[in-house]
Amino acid sequence: MAVTKEEFIREYTKAIREGNAAIFAGAGLSRPSGFVDWKGLLKPLADSINLDVNKEHDLLSVAQYYRNQRGTRTSINQAIMNAFSKNVTINENVRIVARLPIFTYWTTNYDEIVENGIRAANRNPDVKSESEQLSVIKPDRDAIVYKMHGDVNNPAKAVLTKEDYELYENHRPLFRTALQGDLVSKVFLFIGFSFEDPNIDYILSQIRSLLGENISTHYCFFKRVQQSDYNDPEEYGYNKARQDLQEENLRNYGIQTVFVDEYDEITDILRDLEKNYKMKKVFISGSADEFSDPWSKENAEELAGKLAGVLVRNDCRITSGFGLGIGSAVINGALDVIYAEKYRHIDEHLCLRPFPQNISDPTKRAEKWKKYREEMLTETGVSIFMFGNKKDAKTGNIIEADGCMQEFEIAKSKGNIIIPIGTTGFVAKAILDNVKRDIANYAYLSDYIDVLEKETNIDQIIQCVVKIITSKLY
Repeated sequence: MAVTKEEFIREYTKAIREGNAAIFAGAGLSRPSGFVDWKGLLKPLADSINLDVNKEHDLLSVAQYYRNQRGTRTSINQAIMNAFSKNVTINENVRIVARLPIFTYWTTNYDEIVENGIRAANRNPDVKSESEQLSVIKPDRDAIVYKMHGDVNNPAKAVLTKEDYELYENHRPLFRTALQGDLVSKVFLFIGFSFEDPNIDYILSQIRSLLGENISTHYCFFKRVQQSDYNDPEEYGYNKARQDLQEENLRNYGIQTVFVDEYDEITDILRDLEKNYKMKKVFISGSADEFSDPWSKENAEELAGKLAGVLVRNDCRITSGFGLGIGSAVINGALDVIYAEKYRHIDEHLCLRPFPQNISDPTKRAEKWKKYREEMLTETGVSIFMFGNKKDAKTGNIIEADGCMQEFEIAKSKGNIIIPIGTTGFVAKAILDNVKRDIANYAYLSDYIDVLEKETNIDQIIQCVVKIITSKLY
């Protein structure tokens, strides 16, 4: 029985948060950027030896026949170089899986799109395409990319022909060992992978024979065979039955299938996965230079501190810009719970982002702070707003904090869940008024408007905020 999209997102998000997630990228992940798949790579080689690649099921033998007839491997090396060294645009699926905080990536592809996607996400990949590289650690790495069949930059050692596969155990045994270890200890998402690779079959069967039914759960995407894709009902029936058997067989190896009707749905699922992961990364925006009944300084700090503590207790990671008047309370509330209940794992639950100081030029400071806010809010999925006032530097009057309003606009543009605690007044109230005028785009707040606007009981407000966040989780 295939798993639902909702179940996959829930379980794989859990693996990401626990640091156990891994990606296995097949040719289908690179194809939307313009790279060929295995059959596309071999087509011109097959044509030159009078074979029709569309009629051949053993593509390893096709490559071997070509190698045998040519007597050397030079043409194969050039074909790999020609097909995979071109400049392409990183596609959306690669961008998403590269942005996620996943440390382990495996691929049978020769191209560089996975590592380039990781670099584009401002992360530092450690690429392993040869056995000798496995024992060397790249400084400050954020991810490992295992290219188990080689790399376009060294096509002479790429695994492609039948002989290459037969000698794999001699030339690259450590890749098999490393992949076996990861398949045992991590939760893989196979994306763009057809499961026709004999190396993967061998590794999965070895794990199955060693662990029996005690194997890890992994996931893969498949496009469902649909009758509309076939003119011949018998051909449809055959391919449908074959896909059902393949799905059942993969389940024997612990690989659960997520079916889609169109390939575009994979991108939508990955976006929802990223949003779900970010739903427990919460930005708390607010500042207070003035306090008034019922929100005395003590009550405001109690609200900020208790809210931070409850969010941490619910396994959220709080990002704070150290807002005037409430920033310390947020930090103290989070730290109290982290030290008491979270094994003092501060970095897992609290991210402090104090704003750059000592920028004398007002224009440059405004530009710097806006960019800084955009970086913070890109990394979060929920933005909570409270209070939001400051003292005007020229007049000394209390005014709405324009920085808090800017954070709202940025959070909205990033697709964050917006939670304005309007009862605290100032910018938070202005944001809530904005939300009420456009409630269709904030439907998740509809049942909570009265609490956010009028409630002064701190525990009731916090309970409301937690309900909003959990209602958006898979």
